[in-house]
Amino acid sequence: MSTEVDIFMDDVINRNPAQGEFHQAVREVVESVLPVVETTPAYKKMRILERLVEPERVLMFRVPWVDDRGDVQVNRGFRVEMNSAIGPYKGGLRFHPSVNLGILKFLAFEQVFKNALTTLPMGGGKGGSDFDPKGKSDAEVMRFCQAFMSELWRHIGANTDVPAGDIGVGGREIGFLFGQYKKLANEFTGVLTGKGLNWGGSLIRPEATGYGAVYFAQEMLATRDDSLKGKTVTVSGSGNVAQYTIEKVNELGGKAITLSDSNGTIVDEDGIDAEKVAWVMDLK
Repeated sequence: MSTEVDIFMDDVINRNPAQGEFHQAVREVVESVLPVVETTPAYKKMRILERLVEPERVLMFRVPWVDDRGDVQVNRGFRVEMNSAIGPYKGGLRFHPSVNLGILKFLAFEQVFKNALTTLPMGGGKGGSDFDPKGKSDAEVMRFCQAFMSELWRHIGANTDVPAGDIGVGGREIGFLFGQYKKLANEFTGVLTGKGLNWGGSLIRPEATGYGAVYFAQEMLATRDDSLKGKTVTVSGSGNVAQYTIEKVNELGGKAITLSDSNGTIVDEDGIDAEKVAWVMDLK
């Protein structure tokens, strides 16, 4: 089977050069599902695997915006609409200097499977920009988000493509993006998830990812007749996901001892409680 995987991957690499992250993600999936495809004639005939690795649509656009000095800056925006077989495209927007097409294709590809496993009618997509919100004023972030959405808005919608937040895109950015979408589309609709509770957001949305990670770990431990109770847990990050991961770990009897960001890592062997998390969040 390894020969068939290599042949398939050679074609993927030739069609998607210099996209190492995407190649790795595809290989991991192909190694698992190719035996199923090979023994199912209908899948082979309809080229299901070849369809899965090819985005339905890739959007790439320039994003000109004005900084606080009055200088024009130009970034690049993307949206990879990977697969809508079972529902509208769904996946986050990432604002970070490392963002490029290969990374977003890798994330969009994996999002397809993540969303399908929820059993909800959602396809997969991912987008973002090489814009770095770090060190930018609120006004600069707002102007960038407005410029970004001025191009993206025509390609998204509640039944078409529903973006969300990701690295560099939190509640502030979602608010700026949604405000511009609402202005351009002239309608108030659920086109972005992660909105504030006062303007269309969902209860427990901020906690969902962090809680979900812990519940998943708890279920994995349960298969071995174990639990998080009494376990020491290291948590990566110090944003929204990490905050609520620590909260749920502590609630289930574990002890979280780390937080981190691009500047370094905090290790507290005594455990990180809600008060310490709040102190870190205020510091950030």
